[in-house]
Formats: sequence, structure tokens, C-alpha cells
Amino acid sequence: MQIKSILSLLTLLLTQSLLAQNSFIATIIDHEEKTPLIGVTVFFPTLNIGNTTNASGEIIITNIPDGTYTIEIRYLGYETMTISRAFPLVETQQNTFFELHPDHEEMEEITVSSTRSSRTIQDIPTRVEFIAGEELSEKGNMKPGDIRMLLNESTGIQTQQTSATSYNSSIRIQGLDGKYTQLLRDGLPLYSGFSGGLSLMQITPLDLKQVEVIKGASSTLYGGGAIAGLVNLISKSPIDDPELSFMANATSAFGLDVSGFYSVKNKKIGTTIFTSYNNGVAYDPSGIGLTAIPEFERFTFNPKVFVYLSNETTINVGLNLILEDRLGGNIDFIEGREIDDPYFEKNQTERVSTQFQLTHQFHEKTSLTLKNSLNFYDRSVEIPDYLFSGNQTSSFSEASITLLEESTEWIAGLNLWTDSFVQNEGDNDLGFLESVVGVFVQNIWNIQPLWTLETGFRLDYHNEYGAFALPRVSVLYEPSTELTFRLGGGLGYKSPTAFTEDTERLQFQKIQPINPNNFNAERSFGGNFDVNYQLALSNELSISTNVLLFYTQIQNPLVLTRSGPQFEFIQPTGFVDTKGVEVNMKWSYDHFKLFIGYTHANVLNHYNDRVTELPLVAKHRLNNVLMYEKHGEFWIGLEAYYFSPQKLSDGSSGKSYWITGLMTEKVLNETLSIFLNFENFLDTRQTKFDTIYTGSINNPDFRDIYAPVDGFVINGGFKLTF
Repeated sequence: MQIKSILSLLTLLLTQSLLAQNSFIATIIDHEEKTPLIGVTVFFPTLNIGNTTNASGEIIITNIPDGTYTIEIRYLGYETMTISRAFPLVETQQNTFFELHPDHEEMEEITVSSTRSSRTIQDIPTRVEFIAGEELSEKGNMKPGDIRMLLNESTGIQTQQTSATSYNSSIRIQGLDGKYTQLLRDGLPLYSGFSGGLSLMQITPLDLKQVEVIKGASSTLYGGGAIAGLVNLISKSPIDDPELSFMANATSAFGLDVSGFYSVKNKKIGTTIFTSYNNGVAYDPSGIGLTAIPEFERFTFNPKVFVYLSNETTINVGLNLILEDRLGGNIDFIEGREIDDPYFEKNQTERVSTQFQLTHQFHEKTSLTLKNSLNFYDRSVEIPDYLFSGNQTSSFSEASITLLEESTEWIAGLNLWTDSFVQNEGDNDLGFLESVVGVFVQNIWNIQPLWTLETGFRLDYHNEYGAFALPRVSVLYEPSTELTFRLGGGLGYKSPTAFTEDTERLQFQKIQPINPNNFNAERSFGGNFDVNYQLALSNELSISTNVLLFYTQIQNPLVLTRSGPQFEFIQPTGFVDTKGVEVNMKWSYDHFKLFIGYTHANVLNHYNDRVTELPLVAKHRLNNVLMYEKHGEFWIGLEAYYFSPQKLSDGSSGKSYWITGLMTEKVLNETLSIFLNFENFLDTRQTKFDTIYTGSINNPDFRDIYAPVDGFVINGGFKLTF
């Protein structure tokens, strides 16, 4: 009887304890879409317990003692909700629905303009990558004078140095030659052909709002030349609060960058003004007698005026002016010492471009946009016993209309592109005159709540190569707010041009001109498939992963070959293709962020039944960045980038290498911040493990540049903002 009494007492105590434990049951949905949110974190800070919602947006948290508690409901991209509940709950508070509001301030930062859609980056079928906000500012600190590093540190993009002494570089997306990438400024083509030379080295990142990258065929809106993809540089525009900022930077390689930006806006007019001065001293860290960084002096002036005629009509007009002198080669000669027959490469450039855009809103669903740009480019390239110079003049004009409906968007338009090159000096005349008339239409359609379809069609007529029909299609599937799938592809073309990475390396010497009667346009088809997944594991820990599979094939490829003492272009039987995978992962925990990117690019030439690797492509690349950041106070980052061995043009293979960097910035007050960076602090240089030329220093025969030549460089400075 005594044992039974004890068991009864224990049972009673256990029952009372269980009855004192409560449960929290809720369903979390999107306020606007009314759809369930998966992976929302619901957390009781006092009790240190929580859980995440399931596929139906439902959550159950058990073993909650009696009492009153604060509950935090957190989800990436949404405003945090904080509520208070007293347990046991009253009947009306049991199994409650909660609606989370999207964080529109965050969403606006990632609204892209390259797609010309009113949708945010999450809701468009076209895959768009962007560099904006603090990331753009951080990379701007490291290299304030140009955008080469900014792009080279992105997964799937490689900036290829084409000159050992002038530092010139081009963009390679997914391993393809730089001529297959379109470089735009605010949606207008400013850098192509001859004017694409030195472009990466002459664009400063400090007046950019963001950089947008679309990989793969992007022909519908921007023409057939975007075979590998496009890079769209978006300039800052006036905002309600005036801005006046300055930046000064100096490097251990004796470089200097000084820039200023001013922005103001009122009811009828706004303006932005950006100016910069960049100076470099001839620098030879290897002591081989040739410049790794040339002597240069550059001045940039970019004013822009915005006129707000009414709530429906706005106009903006801008001017870009860049003047630069650049001299590389024998460092003794550049520093003024008398040298017999020294080698040098001298570049003088003048770049002037104008931009015009008018937007008129007929009503909330229909708008008209008119665009125009004029570009004037004058460049001379001089080496011992040879001078090449010429003027390129190009223009772009477009009229488009946009129609927005409840479940669909239409954009249609026509454009005219003209391009001419007049050669002033050189052995063979590479002059040309081209024009392209194009019409296009694009549609984005919400087929169902989880499915979005984007289709586009462009018809171009080229004055030398005829008509080109360019369809394109992309599909977006969103089974949840954490998981998205994109599949897309299209056609493209590229009219033959004598201005490529290969001819740039030769300073355009002994290049046979292209006769349109003997060549066909290069044609391409390709597509990509990507999966994006993001998950908030707790109120402080989140994970984001993206996997991209890509394939592009280019038919009728244009190949530069030696023909006796000259070089000529041929179109061998076959094609070039690139295929591979990009993986991006981001972990965020409290103040720490870890980025890991991997690129596998297999780029092959299939010529005359023979398969070879395309030179100067790192088949394997790793991007690693670890950041610690206290917003508005301080940040420090550690970088490590790996490049696998690359096949070289002479048939040999380069060495694998790592590039490391350390970057810091400290905000002293609302006006002043200082930064200090240690770029390539392991001093990785091609000259340490390979050669960059053969022959004598006065008559060098340069090999491919596949690794850094400037080595370890420290830079630091300050930023003022008023």
C-alpha cells in the first residue's frame, strides 16, 4: 500500500508538471502574396527555445512554462515581428496566423535595371548577379582607380591581362574571349571594338550605384553581341538628401587616386558631378627592368543633369570625359636614363561620350523611353618603330514602350546602332563602317503563382552580314521563398572585328583587315540552369547557396593565325564551346560573413576534327572571403583566390597560384572613415615562378600573362562624406 501511495503521488506531480507546459502553434504567411513562408524562425529569447516553419508555414513549439514572454519572428528579406504572449493562451490566440511584411528597403537595393522590368531580382526569370552597397564600396577601396579587381573577384568572371607593360585587360565570362561580353553604362553601349581597349583600366568605380552581370545570351534587349553575357555599370542618381563626398588613396607602388562626387535634387532639377585624378609611377617589383605597372596620368569628368518636367516626364543628360597618357616598358628609359634602343609601349587616349534618356509615363501601366548615346574615341599605341592610331565614332538610339498588367509585362522597341573606325597610322588599314537596325519584344508572364515565363525575340539587320533572328526564353519556378529554379537560353551573333584580345597583344601590327565578303558572322546558342536556396537557421545564422550550370557554343569562330610575316583571321570548320558549373555559398552569423565561390569552366576549340583547350582559362577557380563587420563602425576582410594551371598560347602550361588579401575600414564619425588594404600580401607574381618574355629586354617577345605581375601592394586612404 505504501508503494502504491508513492507511485500515485509521483503520477500526480508529473501530471501537474505536464499541465503547466504549454504549446505555441501558428502559421506564418507573406503579407502581400498570402502564401506560406518556409523556414521562418520563431524564437523565445527568455527561454532560449525556438523552431522554424514547415512547408505549410506552420510551426509548433512545446514545453513552454506558464508566464508572459516576448516572441521574435524573423525571416531573411522580411521585417522582424516582435509580439508578447501570456501562457496559458486564451482561446483566440491559439493556432494564430501571422503576416510578415517584406523589407522593401532591402528589396529596393537589389532591384536591377538591366532587365528593364519593374520586378525585383527575386521575381524575374533572368538570372542577374549584382555588386552594390557595402560590397561595391569595399571593393572600391581596394582599387579606386579602375574596375578590374572588382570584376575579377566575382565567380565565373576573369579579367585577362593582354599587355605585360601597359596593364591592359579584358573581361572573360565563363572563359570566353572578351569580345563576346558587352560592357554597358546605364544600359547604353559605350565600350566595344577599338574603344574597348583600356576600358577596364579607365573606369573608376566610385560614382557607381551598382554593377549588374547577366551571364549567357542576352540578345533581346541589348543585341546579339552579348554572347557570353553583359556587364552593366549603373551610375548614381540624385536622391532627396544632397551628397558631397571625397576620397583620397595612395599605394606602396607610388600610385595616387583622388576623386569627388556631388549630388543634389529639388522638385524640378537634379545633378550629379563626378571627377577624379589618377596617377601612377613606373613600378618594377621584380627588378627585371620592365614595368609591372606603367607610368600613367588620367583625368575623368562625369557631369549629369536630371530634369523633372512633371510627375510623368523626366529627362537626364550626361557627359563622360576621360583623358589619359600611359607609358610602360623599359623602366630605365621611363625614368629618364639614357638607354640604347629601349622597348616601350605608349598609349594616349581621349574618350568622350554623351548620354540622353527621356521617360514619359502615359498612365500607371504604360511608359515610353527614348535613349541616345554618342561616343568619340581617339587612341594611339606606339612601340619602337611602329605607331598605330585611329578614331572610333559610334552612336546608339532607341525608342521603347513598356506595358504593365496584373500578371504580365511587355516591352517592345526599335534601335539603331552605328560604328565607324578611321585609321590614322598603321601598316594595314583596319577601318570599317557598320550599322545595325533592330526591333525587339519581350514578355514576362506569371503563368501560375509558382511559375513565371520570360520570352523575347529580336530581329537585327546588319549592313554587311544581313538579318539575324534571335529568340530567347527563361523560366522561373519558385516552390517557396527559400528555393528557386531558373532555366533559360537563347541565340546570339557577333559581327567579325579585328579588335580582339589577340590583336591588342600585337598592338594591331601586321594585322590583315577583314573583308566582309569573305567572312560570316559568328553565331551562338546556349543556356543555363541555376538553383538558389536560402535558409535562416536562427535569428543570427543564415545560409544562401546558388548552383549554376552553363553551356554556350559559338559557330563560325574567328581565329587569328600567322601567315608569313603577317597575321590574318580565318574561320576554321568547327566551333568553340564552354561548359561548366559555378557554385556560390554565403554564411552569415552575427557580424561574420563567409563567401565561397567555385568555378569549373571547360572551354574547348573544336577545329577541323581536332579538340584543344582554349588558352588562358583557369579550369578551376576558388573565391574565398571572410568578413567581420559591425555596421557603420568597422569591418575587416580576408580574401584568398585560387587559379588552377592554364594552357598557354605556346602550348605549355602555366603554374597554379593563390592570391590573398586583407582589407579594413574604420568609420571614425558620420563624416570621416579611413581604410587600409594589403593586396596580394603573399607577393604572388608570374616573374617569381615563370617568365613573361623571351629574347632581350630591348626587344622582348612577350609570353602570355596569366598571373599577377605587380605583386604585393599596400594601399590606404580616407573618405569624407557630407
